Amino acid sequence: MSEVLEVRIVTFDQSLAKAFADLNYEWIERFFVVEKHDREILERPKELVIDRGGQIFFAMIGDQVAGTVALINADSGSFELAKMAVSPAFQGNGIGDRLIEACVEHAEASGKRRLFLLSNTKLRPAIILYRKHGFTETMLDERSPYERVDICMELDLATH
Repeated sequence: MSEVLEVRIVTFDQSLAKAFADLNYEWIERFFVVEKHDREILERPKELVIDRGGQIFFAMIGDQVAGTVALINADSGSFELAKMAVSPAFQGNGIGDRLIEACVEHAEASGKRRLFLLSNTKLRPAIILYRKHGFTETMLDERSPYERVDICMELDLATH
């Protein structure tokens, strides 16, 4: 029988900024190439996410950061779910579920009507996770700041 891990979800603190960057650089470099927009968000999360009305969540196991995700304030009705990463050491323990649940709760409490995300179908486990939480594929906006994006998904919070 596998051990159940006690996971705490916490919000951004400057002391966690390096973990946010490190976890994201790890998966981006493993599957893709780090792009300019990645570096901007990962190196300036307080300025580009928090100070603009977004939030960054961290899944903590003890004092270790097991995963992270950003909610970027896109407009008055929506957040972009971005930069989701779970440490390979903790994958398969429901951490992605907990992070998405925190994002949905925060978006609803903030009065947002929609969550959307930009991803790549090469990240099959992530796409399956998003679908499990009710995200559906929608029209891909060509204005994506990322070359790697080949799928856009959204969650209508009114029907969630």
